[in-house]
Amino acid sequence: MLKSNFSFVLIALLFFQTTNAQVDKSDWEGGFPDGCTSITVGKKASSDGSVMTSHTDDSHRTRSWIDIQPAKTHKPGETMTMYKRVSADSLAMPAYAHKPIGEIPQVENTWAYVNTAYPCLNEKQLAMGESTFGGREELQSDEGLIDCQRLCQLMLERCSTAREAINMANELTKKYGWNDAGECLTIADKNEVWHFEIVGPGKGKVGAVWAAQRVPDDHIAVNANASTIKYIDLKDKDYFMASDNVYNMAEENGWWNGDKDHFQFCYAYAPHSRESVAARRREWRVFDLLAPSQHFNPDDKDFPFSVKPDKQVSLQDMVNVFRDYYEGTPYDMTRLITTTDRDGKTIVSPLANPFMPYDQLNIQNVHGGWYSVDEKTGKITFLGERTIARWYTMYATIIQCRADLPDEIGGVVWLAMDNVANSIYVPVYCSVTDLPSPYKTPGRVNGFSRESAWWAFNRLGTLAAQRWGDMRHDLDAVWVPWQKELFDNQRKIETMALEMFEADNPQKTIDFLTGYTDEWGNKVVKKAWELGDFLWTKYDEKF
Repeated sequence: MLKSNFSFVLIALLFFQTTNAQVDKSDWEGGFPDGCTSITVGKKASSDGSVMTSHTDDSHRTRSWIDIQPAKTHKPGETMTMYKRVSADSLAMPAYAHKPIGEIPQVENTWAYVNTAYPCLNEKQLAMGESTFGGREELQSDEGLIDCQRLCQLMLERCSTAREAINMANELTKKYGWNDAGECLTIADKNEVWHFEIVGPGKGKVGAVWAAQRVPDDHIAVNANASTIKYIDLKDKDYFMASDNVYNMAEENGWWNGDKDHFQFCYAYAPHSRESVAARRREWRVFDLLAPSQHFNPDDKDFPFSVKPDKQVSLQDMVNVFRDYYEGTPYDMTRLITTTDRDGKTIVSPLANPFMPYDQLNIQNVHGGWYSVDEKTGKITFLGERTIARWYTMYATIIQCRADLPDEIGGVVWLAMDNVANSIYVPVYCSVTDLPSPYKTPGRVNGFSRESAWWAFNRLGTLAAQRWGDMRHDLDAVWVPWQKELFDNQRKIETMALEMFEADNPQKTIDFLTGYTDEWGNKVVKKAWELGDFLWTKYDEKF
């Protein structure tokens, strides 16, 4: 363990001494992306035949508000503005500004979509997850116009299938250029789900390099801030796609020796991402929870791109994974923060919590496999373990796409605000026309607000972390049965919606589902505020 940790630190130091960042890394830790986790599920691997993708937007800056963007008709000659994301530190809290950098032609018609910070689902059941993996620094180009958030929007506005979205991304980035760091988009439709990994074309160039791999229908896969696509077989068009330059770029730069049998996309274009303990540990944990019979080693460097789960994956299984912080494993950061109970037994202290700020780790003498290296000074900071559940999650999604239902009903985003470990997922169907007001109310840019859904859950999570060993049970007493009720009621609600749809009244279906989202969205936000007040009262003088 010590040897592998030392190797990681050495590689990290060498990396930071030889690179100079051009993309905004405000959300990264020590030059490594520390953003998001995305889990994907093929239709035969899910318990109800859904194709699933997902996303935790783990960020200290992205926006906390969410709305619905309607379908639009555009006039000939209209354009779409492209932006570059930059840090904005003059507002109430750290945020991002979006600087206009150019325009591309608009299309005549665009689909409606759920407008999260990384747009996630359109009315045709095309769905997105996202995770940044960085890639080689020298590949990033400021000559391009398209970044990750804009590409998600373009895909959802203009496409209805995953393959169509990938082909469109190829055309647009070839013409207008990719200007972001290396990204993985996990793209699902009603029939299949793909991982699309993209990097820039090199300094001063316009274009992109990318590869895409389909998750087998009976498999699950994960991206956790590291490139995971390895060997690609472009003759197998059912499972692989790539840019025309995927081999040439690697060979010309000496990142690959020309032997296609040994070409691995992740090692050609993002080798440093495979060194990240923060990424690899999450990859292991997802597979450990959903395919425990495979007995993967938590210290391994490489895992399969995808695996067959031990049993078909349900929505509740997905929630359980996203709530995870390695409890019961050697990587649980609370396990050594102990006290003695009334019977003289050593127990984990109720004051121990897995969501400690980094500067608290030293106080609690918490160790782990995750390091941060300052780009300028080379200083190493120990960060414990990078768990799946995080206190700085802005929002999280689990998305179902289903071919056996009309689009209006088949596509649904299960949406949670803030840390999934102390939150609840509510359904937002892809046909809804509006969201509850608290979800549309900005939080970070204006500071604390009782009008914001994100603040309701952020405040609740911050309180609960102060005495996690006790307060977690107060939260579970409410959220767990409510989550079960939502999942149990899904079939009944969708049957009612389908009856309306089949009675030739799709608008009534849409109004019904919009009302259902509104009811539950407002209900959980109200309860989050009440639970926070309850914790203040119950645990007065205990934290």
